[in-house]
Amino acid sequence: MKPSPAVAQSLHEMIREGGQPRTGASASSFPASPLWAAVRGTGTAIWLDTGDIDAARKLWTREMEGLTTNNTLLNAEIQKGLYDAAIPEVANRVRAAAPRISREELILEIAFALNALHGLKLVEAFDCKVSVELHTALADDLEATVAYARRYHAICPERFIVKIPLSPAGLLAARIVVAEGIPVNYTLGFSARQNYVIARIARATWCNVFMGRLNAYAADEKLCDGRFVGEKATLASQQALLELRSQGIGTKQIGASMRGPSQVADLAGLDVFTIPVKVAQAFVDSKVEPSSLCSRLSERYEPQWASGVDPRAEGLNAFWEVDAATKSAVDACLAAGPQQLDGKGLQDLFHARGAGNLFPRYAAADLEAIARDGKLPKRERWKARLRTGEVGLDALLTTAGLLSFTADQAALDQRIASLI
Repeated sequence: MKPSPAVAQSLHEMIREGGQPRTGASASSFPASPLWAAVRGTGTAIWLDTGDIDAARKLWTREMEGLTTNNTLLNAEIQKGLYDAAIPEVANRVRAAAPRISREELILEIAFALNALHGLKLVEAFDCKVSVELHTALADDLEATVAYARRYHAICPERFIVKIPLSPAGLLAARIVVAEGIPVNYTLGFSARQNYVIARIARATWCNVFMGRLNAYAADEKLCDGRFVGEKATLASQQALLELRSQGIGTKQIGASMRGPSQVADLAGLDVFTIPVKVAQAFVDSKVEPSSLCSRLSERYEPQWASGVDPRAEGLNAFWEVDAATKSAVDACLAAGPQQLDGKGLQDLFHARGAGNLFPRYAAADLEAIARDGKLPKRERWKARLRTGEVGLDALLTTAGLLSFTADQAALDQRIASLI
């Protein structure tokens, strides 16, 4: 799905309107907050996880630095009808540049343009970093991921961060664009070992642990009460990244998928929080004393497992252990030269080195089942393969997350299709 140069140029001109983003706000124009300043004082950058400008404006203070969007959050804005008038205009522009473009490619280009347009609106409203996410159809397409990442960056090099989802092809694509100076928020990570791979191979600017989903999975499957699984994984990942900084690898840790205000205090000191607006508001409402906030990076949170639960047999240790096989696979990849590999080649290398459960080979029926189950896999369906190590629980959650985003992307695409 390589984009047409003519289409790329035409949309670039349309989106940018020949000028720079209009930043009508600056940090000093927003109120200061002693509470958020105290969080910032622990070393944590504060981003809000929303594409809703009105919701963000109610909470925004000068201590905040960024906004993150994704396929789900963008779809929520598109479904409000905010861009219904723009969609035919973009379609006409694309068709003029590429009269024979397929309907599938046309929808992809319109979705790209909408993501960029909305990202610019956020930049203009808050003069901050904004993470914009690639279309889910590109997750396994190395060449297209590089091409669209470059296009996002060219539209707003001052503020755009490109979100790339975890996949073998995505790792290799991210390495290319990061080397070109394009900031990358490498998304859909769930474990320390995944982020070790992301940091060493992709050299991503940021990586994530979606901690709320880890806690939700453990609670739903009655493995524990749901507390501290995500927190333990996030702190383990942060520690792994801190150790890599001595090797000149500067990847920063994002604590993502925050579900409750206590996590802000419990994980203070992480490189970055990306906080949903409901959680951010709840933290403000909790009346935490700013002076009580301090770095918690040395904490050792431990889930209280239910009777009979063996975390290793359940695949849970993958969240916080960077095992020897993973390190060996990364070493082999770097020795071979990532530029010599494609996505399948990287996946094959990990399997050959005994780390194949980071990138499982799913049958079509597996993917259908994961999509049906939603963001949280069903333990009963996977427990045998988790015990044997055929599939990693972190990898399973990554696939579930990507397929969930794919469903929301499909809803967004369907609205586009209805208007062209």
